[in-house]
Amino acid sequence: MRKVHILKKLCGFGDIVDIVKVIELIGASEKSWNDAVQTALSEAAKTVENIVGIDVKGMSAKVENNKIVEYKANVKIAFVIKR
Repeated sequence: MRKVHILKKLCGFGDIVDIVKVIELIGASEKSWNDAVQTALSEAAKTVENIVGIDVKGMSAKVENNKIVEYKANVKIAFVIKR
């Protein structure tokens, strides 16, 4: 799911309008939910520049033999589109 938002910043010389785009990703880790979030962010940063924020929308896990074997984090990552 992708959304485009307009973010207005007031500057000393007048209004500057930046476009902020949001992408949704799922990160996975065998260690923790925090590591799953960081994995998603690190993967996004390989191809996306100007990341300004991350929103964790949900967490889940894969369970085998009553133990968590994979942590998953559903995140939205916001980045500024330079014009």
